Amino acid sequence: MTTRIQRSSGNVFRDLGFPDDEAENLKIRTDLMVRLSRLISTRGLTQAQAARLFGVTQPRVSNLVRGKIDRFSIDTLVAMLGHAGVRVQIVVGRSSKVA
Repeated sequence: MTTRIQRSSGNVFRDLGFPDDEAENLKIRTDLMVRLSRLISTRGLTQAQAARLFGVTQPRVSNLVRGKIDRFSIDTLVAMLGHAGVRVQIVVGRSSKVA
């Protein structure tokens, strides 16, 4: 049996076959969710403490740490980071696929 290895595009969602716009949105949300989860871990916060810090309910934090990506928009995740005092910077660049 031969194993075929393919170089990643840098976006796992694109590699899985999602349309480009959806793959980019999913990647952004994932990156923001990972940052929030790391913040919780680094600061040693309980879900209740994180909820107060982020300005949301504890069940929302539970959804976050369980990776329920479909329950969060980019706007919501950016707002949660802002409540925690984290500065979010957006960099817009040209895709390498654009001619």
